[in-house]
Amino acid sequence: MSFRTAATLATRVSRQPLASRLVAARTPATAQRAFHATPAAFIKVGDPLPGLEDVLTENSPGNKVNLAQEAQALNKMILLGVPAAFSPACSAKHIPGFINHPRTKEFDLVAVVSVNDPFVMKAWGEVLDPAGDHNIRFLADPSGRFTKAMDMDFDGSSIFGNHRSKRYSILIENGKVTSVDVEPDNTGTSVSMAENVLGPA
Repeated sequence: MSFRTAATLATRVSRQPLASRLVAARTPATAQRAFHATPAAFIKVGDPLPGLEDVLTENSPGNKVNLAQEAQALNKMILLGVPAAFSPACSAKHIPGFINHPRTKEFDLVAVVSVNDPFVMKAWGEVLDPAGDHNIRFLADPSGRFTKAMDMDFDGSSIFGNHRSKRYSILIENGKVTSVDVEPDNTGTSVSMAENVLGPA
């Protein structure tokens, strides 16, 4: 490299803001290339459920549930995501709507998932389906990992104190998603209600 070329290069570098030069020096080239701004996508029609083995629990922390594996073994399944167990809209409208809808009987399983602990979900299930004869299972996602894997989480700190699940209803056949209905405001009761997902009762 000639003296003139080296001097020109030094001049160009010196004209960059100091902060930019420091970031460039400290950031590996591979890390710079790996960055992208593409947003994550909601789970969509044709997708399987996230195959996570140790995140969903039923009734107790030690009873792990792999919902993707179970969905593959079933013909038809409904997956309901709710912001919180015992919350008014969840307890009075969303889940009871599916419990009481005549078409729910066509499905092998209805699974309700919330970012709550398994003890709360068990108690909630005993309130909504005390006899346990509606084939509904109340599954806890205490870490929120299952919910995040589907890109269904939102920051509910102002109401619930942490990240929670959006309200959604997903229909699944032979392990693959056939429809996804997510509330546009995360917690509302419009598109994910039983009459919208399954048709009029």
